[in-house]
Order: sequence, then structure tokens, then C-alpha cells
Amino acid sequence: MSDIEERKKVAQLIRSVLTGKLCVREAINQFPHNSEDESIQASYHALVHFEADEDLRCRDILYKEEQDSYLIMLAETLDRGEDLPFNIINSYKEFYKSANIPNGSDWKGKLKSFFKMLNV
Repeated sequence: MSDIEERKKVAQLIRSVLTGKLCVREAINQFPHNSEDESIQASYHALVHFEADEDLRCRDILYKEEQDSYLIMLAETLDRGEDLPFNIINSYKEFYKSANIPNGSDWKGKLKSFFKMLNV
């Protein structure tokens, strides 16, 4: 799968989360495995934060709207096959070495995930 196809897939996954068709966990499990694309990795982190902020989203409607707009912008950018803005990618790189995108459910993917968890 090409980078553009992977980005379009992630854009659709983000939209599916926003519309309630998928939960974040289901979307993350469908992310392109072993992607080195920084835009896809940043999108992964954005979805993880979306899920982590669930209680805040329920209490603060303005925060919810802002976060939804942010994810829509990510999806639209990825759907065009473009890189996410440099500042967005760097904002996640500050805190994470790489995205912990699942490597698949077969034995090879589980082994890769295990070694990634061990930081090997």
C-alpha cells in the first residue's frame, strides 16, 4: 500500500471514530502496520489523545468542538495525500519516540509488538 493510500485509509478511520462507527481501539487496530509515515504516526497520537480526553470532552463542549475540528482537519489533509503540518508532527515527536501502532494479529506482528514494547 502506498503512502497516499495509507493516509486515505487513516483519514477514513478518523472519520469513522468521529461519526461513532468505530471506537478508537478498533480504528487503531486497523492503522497501517509498521508505518514510518510521520503524518500517520501523528494521527495515531491524536486519536489516542481523543480517547484519553473523553471525560473532558463530556464536561467542556468548546473543548469537544475544538478537538473534533482538529481531527477533521487531520482527516481532510490526509485524504488529500498531503503531509500534516510540521508543527503538528513535531508537537507529538516532543513526547513520543514513535507511535505504538499495532503490528498485526499474526505471530509475526505479535512478536514485533513484543520487541517494540521491550524497546529492542
